Amino acid sequence: MKTISRRQSIKMISTFGLASLFPTKILSQVFTSNCTICKNAWESLGRFTKTRYQFRYITPIATLPKVFIYGDSISIGYTEYVRESLKDKACVYRLHINGQSSNAFIERMEKMRQTMFQPYLKGGWDFQWDVIHFNVGLHDLKYLQGKELNKKNGIQVSSLKVYEKNLRDIISYLKNTYPKAKLIFATTTPVPEGEPGRVAGDAIKYNAVAIKVMKDYPEVIVNDLYTFSVPILKEYAKKPGDVHYKAEGSRLQGIQVAEKIANAIAITATKCPSVEVISAKFKEYESKR
Repeated sequence: MKTISRRQSIKMISTFGLASLFPTKILSQVFTSNCTICKNAWESLGRFTKTRYQFRYITPIATLPKVFIYGDSISIGYTEYVRESLKDKACVYRLHINGQSSNAFIERMEKMRQTMFQPYLKGGWDFQWDVIHFNVGLHDLKYLQGKELNKKNGIQVSSLKVYEKNLRDIISYLKNTYPKAKLIFATTTPVPEGEPGRVAGDAIKYNAVAIKVMKDYPEVIVNDLYTFSVPILKEYAKKPGDVHYKAEGSRLQGIQVAEKIANAIAITATKCPSVEVISAKFKEYESKR
């Protein structure tokens, strides 16, 4: 049997002694970094969770606040810029797919919750959301003929009356399911003239309904992303008549969203990298998928 020297003995005692002094949170942080159960569960949620950078699995860090983003393709565009603006300050997650209309909200949230969290998933997530930043509206006000955008012959997804009811149901669901989370509702971004399935000006009508609802829930923070995005869409629209943004427009929105989230939980956002830096990360990640 190999003899252990006095120096080795002292080193071993020191190591184990220090380990016993580690805070529980640090040990938890180390544990969650190896949660293959959670990663596998996340990747089972949809086809984008393995292939697209914004939908990749984010490892929970026990010592950081947990932030959740629910939204449509506009939020998909700004998600990564929120993450970079809150890097090392918060773990930022987003819905595993496009959030679509208010009709889909609770069902999609429940699918994620029952897939990822304990007790539904043994060994799964056991944290609570600190912030939920959510938006629905752009898919509610669109007109569809079958699955195609068509504001002339299509049917609107949600009337103003249905939209109001859904918003109230959504807030009730969030408050009951995640009672400790700070809720931030983002107003619906602008619809330009010439959009094929949406009427310019409808975002204003739907936002008016949303603001009316939010007045009944003063604890819900309102992020007026609509007003913020009006000049951004004029400068950074992907093309005329498109509700979507070029990368720099999404970056500016992400910085604004991150600031709202940071203010809600008393942390400080950091400087967001350039579009070029983020795009390089996208390409590196997705080229391997």
